[in-house]
Amino acid sequence: MSTRPRWYRRRPILAVTAAAGVVALVTVAGTYAVVQLSERSRVVSVADAPHAEVALVLGAGLTAEGTPTLYLERRLEAARQLWERGAVDVVLVSGDNSRTSHDEPTAMRDWLVDHGVPSRVVVRDYAGFDTQDSCMRAREVFGVTSAVVVTQDYHLPRALYACDHAGLDVHGVAVSSSLDDRRTIVYRLREVPASLKGAWDALVHAPPTYGGHETSVEDVVARAG
Repeated sequence: MSTRPRWYRRRPILAVTAAAGVVALVTVAGTYAVVQLSERSRVVSVADAPHAEVALVLGAGLTAEGTPTLYLERRLEAARQLWERGAVDVVLVSGDNSRTSHDEPTAMRDWLVDHGVPSRVVVRDYAGFDTQDSCMRAREVFGVTSAVVVTQDYHLPRALYACDHAGLDVHGVAVSSSLDDRRTIVYRLREVPASLKGAWDALVHAPPTYGGHETSVEDVVARAG
């Protein structure tokens, strides 16, 4: 009868479990690093952004009154500045309108119009349910080939990664993620699993939730001109 302790007899199982844990950790860390670092050269300021067809503004929620949140207002203001200096021809606002009581794209359009952007150059994407959807639909549904994506600093690397793999010639403008509460920490932590999902979506070229065809950005530019 063996006198060795039970943990000693289980060493092979413990070794395999530990090795699997290390592999999983390295995979997660490596994937996160690729998503976060691979597109850094594409980050620009509003003043330095190269010309593109659209400023792609990703939704960031609405207040209880149905107006853009502070995060979203910052994105919209950067897009307004891009359009004002002629860096983009169209502003494509992509957000969630999965229910009638929550219409991000229209709230975004209204904010831009109220701040001096003509409604004729604002295109609404009602099915931008997440970053992957927004990038894929910009390319496949609206016919966009070049874009300046506008979002918060912590989110921008993943957005650039998604749009690049969707086939867009893309640059990105980062806006502030500063808030007076702890939500920023939560949002940053959420980027880890979101980056893993983004890498997988890019790998399998995940289609948007809703496809189809909308008025192309080229048509909007032609009408606006």
